[in-house]
Amino acid sequence: MISPRTDHLIDLALEEDAGLGDVTSRAIFTPEDRAGAFIEAKQELIVCGLEVAARVFARVDPASKITLRARDGERVKRGARVLEVQGPAASLLTAERTALNFMQRLSGIATLARRFADAVAGSGVRIVDTRKTTPGWRALEKYAVRCGGCYNHRSSLGEHVLIKDNHIAAAGSLTRAVKLTRAAAPHAAKIEVEATTLAEVKEALRAGAEVILLDNMTPELIRRAVVAIAGAAVVEVSGGVRFETLRDFALPGVDVISIGALTHSATAVDLSLTIVPRGRKGRV
Repeated sequence: MISPRTDHLIDLALEEDAGLGDVTSRAIFTPEDRAGAFIEAKQELIVCGLEVAARVFARVDPASKITLRARDGERVKRGARVLEVQGPAASLLTAERTALNFMQRLSGIATLARRFADAVAGSGVRIVDTRKTTPGWRALEKYAVRCGGCYNHRSSLGEHVLIKDNHIAAAGSLTRAVKLTRAAAPHAAKIEVEATTLAEVKEALRAGAEVILLDNMTPELIRRAVVAIAGAAVVEVSGGVRFETLRDFALPGVDVISIGALTHSATAVDLSLTIVPRGRKGRV
């Protein structure tokens, strides 16, 4: 969970927020002033980012003692304490905003993902994310999607072939785009092709696509495309799918629905940190 890239993101966030120090906390507290603190859920949510938050406190002050009271992916009720920390009061307050920013964002994604996963339970359809992620945060945001019970699409352009409309336009035809990628891609790579019409679906099948992405099709057109594909390729649906209409697209024969909103439209959840002063010496 904590990779060198995550550490880099934490360092960037702390430099942004506290690179010049914390003038307020340092003015009020001495290095000897100790405190405890806890992070509390202010709403029911799927918690995510606990280890990241713990790392933030440790980055600010390695002497901090952190206890996790929940696990990433766990549903917690309003009022639940999910993390407790003890250490110098000034250090806890310096770390507060950065730790909460990570947790609120990641828990928001996990909470939204759980809503989508629950909505298609029993249908046999997987909900997956997209590459519409916050720059630099992709690994964390895709982790949050998994914590919420959904799945990941490709994490980078290098993971598998996905031929989209602009590739087809530049190549001259869908068939030529498939032929060129089949000749150049690794032998184990699957080839996915985006199709917006039944004619493109049939052309993708003739070209040997292993996955066909039905882009911005109506449920009725998707039904017809599924019949045409007849199990010869994995069927992915994308575009125009909202939470309110999700079950309309989770049709028999559809394997995957990709939802960019899992990451790009997730709302931060309400978590707060409360300080419990201990052994305060104060300043004159």
